[in-house]
Amino acid sequence: MSFTDPLSLTISGITTPLPRTSVGDDESEYTSGDGLLKLSASHTYGKRTRRLLRVDSSKVTADPFKPTENVKVSMSYYIVFDMPQAGFTAADGLAVFVGANTLFTATSNQMISKLLGGES
Repeated sequence: MSFTDPLSLTISGITTPLPRTSVGDDESEYTSGDGLLKLSASHTYGKRTRRLLRVDSSKVTADPFKPTENVKVSMSYYIVFDMPQAGFTAADGLAVFVGANTLFTATSNQMISKLLGGES
């Protein structure tokens, strides 16, 4: 089962449509028209079940070593649920996510801002 197609992702007030560009047995990818933004979801099954939701963002910016030239740079953000085959339900995983997300986004995303600033 795949997510809605297309997805929309808003970053810094700019909404980008992400149509589905790839579907596999346990994975899907959604990519912007310019290829600079990609969302992927995948599931790996073994001794543990791993569920991954990932956003890859790229942009063209001045090369810090050659400011007259541009270079493509990228970053990724992802969330992974790594669960045993038994003992935790999807509802349990969701409850942990909601608790963590509430902590991370409290006070205007203060904890994430501190993390990105190098605090731990």
